[in-house]
Amino acid sequence: MPAAYQKYLAEVLIDEAALQARITQLGEQINRDYAECADLLLLCILKGGVMFLTDLSRHIHVPHMIDFMAASSYGVGARKTAGSVRIDMDLTMDVRGKHVLVVEDIIDSGHTLAFVLKTLRSRQPASLRLCALLNKQSRREVALDVDYIGFEIENKFVFGYGLDLDERFRNLRFVAVANTAALTDA
Repeated sequence: MPAAYQKYLAEVLIDEAALQARITQLGEQINRDYAECADLLLLCILKGGVMFLTDLSRHIHVPHMIDFMAASSYGVGARKTAGSVRIDMDLTMDVRGKHVLVVEDIIDSGHTLAFVLKTLRSRQPASLRLCALLNKQSRREVALDVDYIGFEIENKFVFGYGLDLDERFRNLRFVAVANTAALTDA
């Protein structure tokens, strides 16, 4: 029996080996950059960033804390947004004086992350940096400084490895491009 995601799969964009190799490199770079840091907080943006955070955290040997925040754009529909952003779940730790590294699955227009970063800056962290697994620079509507990027990707609808397709298929060990013809049936 074929896997349930097969009809939505146009192509595997980034396979498991490439993902893990790049995440290892990102972890090594973060270890160098935060070598003297005693207050590193990895702040995962839910839900999509969880798999990336988990694997990345295993490669960061600097002592660190983990917290979570959920933010969403809303207004038009499940796959399209109007650019309005809200915090659905706030983090539990005080970030004042901590070195915060925001861990995100994908940066698209940038609206959600710009809002999150503005919110975090107002809480006076010692530093604030951004790590994204995937970056769609061609879709950017808001300027963002991204400190760590796993992969630059084209403007394609992707799912897998934490990214959902209507809340499904986050568990895939690779990043896939969606078959847009099949999405009309989803």
